[in-house]
Amino acid sequence: MIDATIIRAHHCAAGGKGGPSATLGRSRGGFSTKINTCTNAEGLPIGVVITAGQAHDVTVFPALMQEIDCNPGQMLGDKGYDSEAVRNDIEERGGEAAIPSTATRKAQHAVDKILYALRNRIERFFNRAKNSRRVATGYDKLIESVAAFVLLACIRIWIKFVHTS
Repeated sequence: MIDATIIRAHHCAAGGKGGPSATLGRSRGGFSTKINTCTNAEGLPIGVVITAGQAHDVTVFPALMQEIDCNPGQMLGDKGYDSEAVRNDIEERGGEAAIPSTATRKAQHAVDKILYALRNRIERFFNRAKNSRRVATGYDKLIESVAAFVLLACIRIWIKFVHTS
């Protein structure tokens, strides 16, 4: 499964000098950072890429696929990942794309609704990750700081899973 979520930046994160590692992006809602994640079927994170808030989901797809060490059999994603390049990449890896088509696409792709309903697991992952206050509030400006706290939240989620198994 693949998806992204936005973290709105706190007003004190927007000041100061930025550099090449600054991850705050401008969007309609103000300064924000985007967490792009690939999860397994259980909804556990296996790849994380941090980008500026205005970055489109499709542009991050190649970087996310480099983060994971296996080829997916099924790749679930939302309409933000509806592009021929993404679909072709998934098929080249031997998988099947379960990504609904945008309303403006001429050739609509059918999606199994029961399979697509499992995508709520990645949404639940984002909910659990944002339960970490440091991730949810967006105080950090540098990509290293944001990535560190997002990865700490991912580790906490994995530890809970390992100890219950």
